[in-house]
Amino acid sequence: MTAASTTLDARGMNCPLPIPGTRKALNQLAGGEVLEVIATNPGAVRDMAAFCTRTGNRLISSNEDGGSFVFMIEKP
Repeated sequence: MTAASTTLDARGMNCPLPIPGTRKALNQLAGGEVLEVIATNPGAVRDMAAFCTRTGNRLISSNEDGGSFVFMIEKP
């Protein structure tokens, strides 16, 4: 499993609020670093995949863990 450089806790945020937070967190990272995003909104699964496709970031993994959705995103 890839280790995260930092974690964004987006639990409790409604769509589309995790996306601006993810964008801001990724802007703080250097290329090749990994952001872990934890969200509770099921819509985040679709939104994170679309966000990564649009922005060129790599969605390494998307998993559900006890009602939370955990995304690992690598900045190019």
